Amino acid sequence: MSAPRVEIDLDKIEQNTRTLVDRLTPRGIRVTGITKATLGSPGIGAAMVSGGAVGLGDSRLQNLSRLAGLGGSTSRTLIRSPMLSQAGQVVRVANASLNTERAVLDALGAAAVRYRRTHDVVLMVELGDLREGIPADELLAAAGSVLDRPALRLVGIGTNLACQNGVVPDDANMGELTRLALQVEHAHGVCLEIVSGGNSANLGWAMTTADVGRIDELRLGEAILLGTEPLHRTPIDGLHTDAFRLYAEVIEVREKPAQPWGDRAQTAFGEFPERTGTGTVRQAILAVGRHDVDPEGLIPPAGITMLGASSDHLVLDVGDHPIAVGDEVELALGYGALVRAMTSPFVTHIEHQRLQAMAPSAGAVEEHEPVPPLVLRDRPLATAPDRRDPAAGRGRPGPR
Repeated sequence: MSAPRVEIDLDKIEQNTRTLVDRLTPRGIRVTGITKATLGSPGIGAAMVSGGAVGLGDSRLQNLSRLAGLGGSTSRTLIRSPMLSQAGQVVRVANASLNTERAVLDALGAAAVRYRRTHDVVLMVELGDLREGIPADELLAAAGSVLDRPALRLVGIGTNLACQNGVVPDDANMGELTRLALQVEHAHGVCLEIVSGGNSANLGWAMTTADVGRIDELRLGEAILLGTEPLHRTPIDGLHTDAFRLYAEVIEVREKPAQPWGDRAQTAFGEFPERTGTGTVRQAILAVGRHDVDPEGLIPPAGITMLGASSDHLVLDVGDHPIAVGDEVELALGYGALVRAMTSPFVTHIEHQRLQAMAPSAGAVEEHEPVPPLVLRDRPLATAPDRRDPAAGRGRPGPR
């Protein structure tokens, strides 16, 4: 098989989805599966839907277009605020979108009329994390502006926390979202179908609060894919943390000094690394680098440490591991590493599935090269540790 590659266990993704759905359903909360970290893989999307996700969400139209192959019954939501320049494409590709800007709503409404479609809108509210969101005191007017557009349908409100500034979902901010939902319903005489509390960072709150209020949906990506919660990068009990593995080939193995020599300045990426130790190390180089993956989000096998990375090389101290040129090293992935590995044009993705599911390749192994850009016209080995082990390394925080 080619390397570098990410091998993906679709059964584990389906099982993670099912476990989370089973835990949240008694609390009145549905799950939308988020595929943005996986380039909108139809196989991964199908595994989420088979596991009980009520729909799929992604931040890129190209990815949502790939998911269209799962069938018309699978709802697809654009979870990044639409670009004004892509309003027509949004209406054609997505069933729904998360919105904050009146100008964009104008364009979506016009496009929906033009294409004779109804487009669902979820208004996003700012509750402290300072990424996207309408100020709370402007929400009623924004809701009214959606209701005034005949081709748009106001289906809900939502918020996003913990991504930009790490604000933790809690009873206070989730209670405010409930209050705002009730306010919109009372003021406009509507019943909101969706009150979207947020992402995988909301799981701790959702499973422990005494009252979820009107929160009835979460947008889950990292928890399903990696089995971890984003606030502290800790494994979630009962979930698989090894659904994704990166394999890279060894291209050099040498005994080298532990310390560099000569005058030193910045590295190729503007760093001033410090190396520890004395004497020599058994150093291996893998044919993978920052072009392919976020090295800070990689988790090497036990007994192996990362020494550094450049565009095309990952340098390891392999210790006593019997590693030779041509061997492959298996690395676990944190969220940032997963995102880059799944979107790099140099990394192959291989999906494995044993259980029968709705994916087009059920029971088979599928190899996927990266998808080309969407074009639409606005006209009709060494083994990495199981990350459930608290002693295993943690991935670097990233978007959910």
